[in-house]
Amino acid sequence: MAEWPYSTAQWQRLRKVKLSASPLCEDCRPIGRMVQASHVDHVHAISDGGPPFPGLDGLRALCLSCHSAKTARGPEAGAIRSNKPRRGCDANGNPLDRGHPWADKSLRAGPVGAPGDHKIELVSKGNRNGA
Repeated sequence: MAEWPYSTAQWQRLRKVKLSASPLCEDCRPIGRMVQASHVDHVHAISDGGPPFPGLDGLRALCLSCHSAKTARGPEAGAIRSNKPRRGCDANGNPLDRGHPWADKSLRAGPVGAPGDHKIELVSKGNRNGA
C-alpha cells in the first residue's frame, strides 16, 4: 500500500488546485444545492490501490457532509462501515443512491381505462412506452 500523502506539500498543492477548479461540492450540485467544497476525495481509494496523486479527474471536491457519508460507505470505513443508502433525490426525482431499487426506474401511469381504474407502476427508464 502506498504511503498516505495528506501531509505532503505535493498533496496540499493538488488539493488547492482541485478546490480552485471545483469550488462547489460535486455531490450537492446535482441535487440543486450550492455548497462550498472543503474536502478533496480520491475517486479510487489509496487503500484499494488508487494512486496517491491522481490527475484532477481522479479527485472529487466534496463538502464535509458528503465526504463523511462517502467515507462511511467506502473501503476506508473499516469494521464500522455503513450500508445505509444515501437519502434524497436529485432535481429530477431520481434517488441519489445508485443502489436504490428505484434508481433506474420511472413512475408511469398505466393504460387508460375506466375512470379511477388507472395503475401506477415502476418501469425501467428505457421502457417508458410499455414496450
